[in-house]
Amino acid sequence: MNKVMANDAPPPVGLYPHARKVGNLLFLSGVGPRKKGSKDIPGVSLDEDGNITAYCIETQCRSVFENVRLVLEASGSSWDELVDVTVFLTNMDDDFATYNKVYAEYFASNQPCRTTVEINKLPTPIAIELKCIAVIKE
Repeated sequence: MNKVMANDAPPPVGLYPHARKVGNLLFLSGVGPRKKGSKDIPGVSLDEDGNITAYCIETQCRSVFENVRLVLEASGSSWDELVDVTVFLTNMDDDFATYNKVYAEYFASNQPCRTTVEINKLPTPIAIELKCIAVIKE
């Protein structure tokens, strides 16, 4: 099993790779909206204690999708090779409609299997995280 670290993506927040290749499958670790080289999170406003004061789910969605693309490309795969996407939202009631609209833009041509679940919180002050599986064409 080969570990993949994507140089252009933000680093993982723990001791794990961005992805692992197993045969012709690529398993991505959870990907959030952070940007490489910055402590700012697109679409998130924090108070001085690090608590979320406001956020834009659309901005976070677009940033997450871009980070997934960076990991896929660094791994020898691509957006069109995604076969399964698990989405974690921290506020299904308020965010699902916007997330679903943005998701439809990005996945208009490739429609992988998808599961969306609401969770209490994520390890960083974000409202969305994706866990993906893709194919690597040899």
